[in-house]
Amino acid sequence: MKKAQLSIYLDPETFRSLEAFAKRQGKPKSLVAEAAIASFLSPDDSDRREAAIAKRLDRIVRVLERLERNDGVTLETIALFIRFWLTSTPALPEHSSPAARAKGAERYDRFVEALGRRLSSGSTILKEVSIESNDAGNTARFKDESGSA
Repeated sequence: MKKAQLSIYLDPETFRSLEAFAKRQGKPKSLVAEAAIASFLSPDDSDRREAAIAKRLDRIVRVLERLERNDGVTLETIALFIRFWLTSTPALPEHSSPAARAKGAERYDRFVEALGRRLSSGSTILKEVSIESNDAGNTARFKDESGSA
């Protein structure tokens, strides 16, 4: 198929850029200009690029939403535990404070060991907490080990 001839005027800077690019690529200027015009006239390439970016952004948004949800569950778990502990643990008498500190340090060490074992096993509270969506919004439901509510 014979190609149609086109005569165009370019500003000197654009022409120098065209010449330099064609020389670097080892291609004729007319081929580079034809490819540039075809690319400019083809909206498909930019649409595909935009769709790919939108898909990636959607995936990033989903990951961030999951992280935000997990942070919310973690914060609520800690807050609930602290509230429960503060309301159910009586203050210690002054004379038993050193013994209580020693016992507290021992219990803390056991807690850290248990936490390490739990995290190593892959079992987490986030896997046990099921977020269900209903008409009123999201509610958290805690599951026991058997999976029942």
